[in-house]
Amino acid sequence: MTDLTLEGPELRRQDTGPLAVDVRKLTKHYGDLAAVDGIDFSVAQGEVFAFLGPNGAGKSTTIKMLCTLAHPTSGGAMVAGFDVVSRAKAVRRHIGLVFQEQTLDDQLTAEENLRFHAVLYGVPHDQVGPRITRVMDLVALSDRRKDLVSTYSGGMARRLEIARGMLHTPKVLFLDEPTIGLDPQTRALMWEDVLRLRDEEGVTIFLTTHYMDEAEFADRIAIIDHGSIIALDSPSALKASVGKDTVALETTDDTTALDSLQRAGYTAERTEGGLTVFVADEEAAVGPIVAAVGVPVRTVRAHRPTLDDVFLHFTGREIREQHGEAIPMMVRAHGARRS
Repeated sequence: MTDLTLEGPELRRQDTGPLAVDVRKLTKHYGDLAAVDGIDFSVAQGEVFAFLGPNGAGKSTTIKMLCTLAHPTSGGAMVAGFDVVSRAKAVRRHIGLVFQEQTLDDQLTAEENLRFHAVLYGVPHDQVGPRITRVMDLVALSDRRKDLVSTYSGGMARRLEIARGMLHTPKVLFLDEPTIGLDPQTRALMWEDVLRLRDEEGVTIFLTTHYMDEAEFADRIAIIDHGSIIALDSPSALKASVGKDTVALETTDDTTALDSLQRAGYTAERTEGGLTVFVADEEAAVGPIVAAVGVPVRTVRAHRPTLDDVFLHFTGREIREQHGEAIPMMVRAHGARRS
């Protein structure tokens, strides 16, 4: 982790790049249960950072601590340059948060929801109108700003919540399972909005998810399970860490095929189902491999490591699909009043 020194209640970085989030030995106990168990990580300004893990792994508990909705048992964290305990109000002024459950008032219009949020966060009156126009444009809902939220689809409501989280120009936007319950097409559209926020507003995105394809949008991924971070790197580096691309094939004469492949310079081995060839690019390698074996090919399957393989490699099991950690409504409401 980057070397940091304390200057009063805030941290001053000693290197050249700013951190949006810096976490050190962060721990949260509920009785004997360590929901978050001494984790360390940092998030650079402007980065899209994902917490990937099964529901119940500690993702939402971590977000609650980073957003000052829960007090750490031990350890510490800085968000937007402020300590989450000693400078909680300053943290709340500099973050946006989209919860797992919808928190919009569906009997108000989209614009009315945003204006109410602007009052809560003290957005200067002369900036409210332009900011509403800006964030509604960013999530492609400008033509629906006067409509009741009750007329919105689930995906539109989710995008409006993201717009609301961006209204007060936060430095860090926290998205807790932002696309849960949405269909794949709507999830893809929502991610276009999120990435546009990062590119055009310069906001740091911190998300939690148990969707593998969603984590692919991140610059870096931290895999968390049972309250501990067990791997942290870019998606491509994580996938590379569990092995190369492979081409599996079955031929009419695997012994001859193996000899031909090895003489052609391929790294190949016998397996229970035939042959496995280790390659740099499975898609490009299929044709040359089939041509090189010199015997008829019965089946061929190409495989590139995925985040599913990564999770299985580090945890020994596939990711669990369970009900997510929920931030209680009373905590959410209390946090909103204190902002």
